[in-house]
Amino acid sequence: MKLLTHNMLQCHLPGVKNGYPFIIEARKIGTIEAEFQPQLLKDLFKKLNWDAFRSGATALGLPDFPEKVTPQMLESADFLSKLHHGLLEVYLEEGDLVCPESGKRFPVSKGIPNLLLTASEESK
Repeated sequence: MKLLTHNMLQCHLPGVKNGYPFIIEARKIGTIEAEFQPQLLKDLFKKLNWDAFRSGATALGLPDFPEKVTPQMLESADFLSKLHHGLLEVYLEEGDLVCPESGKRFPVSKGIPNLLLTASEESK
């Protein structure tokens, strides 16, 4: 599961009000090469929850990203390259996504998060 996906997911347990972002507990991290497209990164950045991305990047052991991103940084090839790697090349291969409110754990296996609920969880 790439950090781009993590940025869009939230806990959907009934009654949970603060289910975003998931806490990542990684057991295995992978990388895959992706084509570097600066304009795509700039477009994605506009839709990205930066704080959620930063927490996910930290959980995957990536170097620190700044608290704030300036327009000048989005013109920097070095910054865009670092963002590209974190957003599109590094992924959670095995681990868990943990709801920040309930503590419910959702497994990630072979890069695929399983967010299915049991029948008893759905009916709460």
